[in-house]
Amino acid sequence: MDGRTALVTGAAGGIGTAIVRTLATAGVRVAAVDRDARELLDVTAKLSAGGLDIAPLPADITDEDAVRRVVDEAEHRLGPLDHLVNAAGILRLGPVRGYRTQDWADTFAVNTTGVFHVTRAVVDRMIARRSGAIVTVASNAARTPRSEMAAYAASKAAAAQFTKSLGVEVARYGIRCNVVAPGSTDTPMLSSMWRDESGRQATIDGSPSAFKLGIPLGKIARPEDVAAAVAFLLSDDAGHITLHDLTVDGGATLGA
Repeated sequence: MDGRTALVTGAAGGIGTAIVRTLATAGVRVAAVDRDARELLDVTAKLSAGGLDIAPLPADITDEDAVRRVVDEAEHRLGPLDHLVNAAGILRLGPVRGYRTQDWADTFAVNTTGVFHVTRAVVDRMIARRSGAIVTVASNAARTPRSEMAAYAASKAAAAQFTKSLGVEVARYGIRCNVVAPGSTDTPMLSSMWRDESGRQATIDGSPSAFKLGIPLGKIARPEDVAAAVAFLLSDDAGHITLHDLTVDGGATLGA
């Protein structure tokens, strides 16, 4: 992957930052996109200080025009994009009966429509070059129901199916489209779901009352575990893999 270029959304988040670091360490020039400009600049400054080639590009992926501008800037600064990673995502918890309509709209705006905006803008350029690889970071909740996570699960399921359906359309141009589905990963998004220090062990053990299995491997994933799966699917080692959904959850969904 040395010398290639990639655009990564959600680059200031736990998994997104790990993906940026993993790709840049492999020699990829990375356009790091996130709507939190301050956090993005802080994260990328630290990574760039280590000699990694990263361009911070703040943008809100729910804004179609902003997305097209940031893709233009990414290619202007780094060159033609070889890879795209859709890692941006938000989580708003709550039971369906009491769920706010705005939370539903916000969840889909980022997790689904944002993926559509960015992917469409990038894939148009990949088609002209007849090459490229796209990975969308979804969730194991996209295939396994979770209490109080209906909006998140539905939005991630939509993003996963969008990515694979696109993969059918663009395979003729040599473009591969795959999905990585993390389970519980050690990020601020996960810890925001915990009420106290017992939350970590409860996540590993599972919760029968919520019909949630534990994690057979007995540990929570590191962001680097997810990043490694993403990097593999982008690489030439996965050159004959497309429309695939790779689950990285320690067995929490029993291979579902």
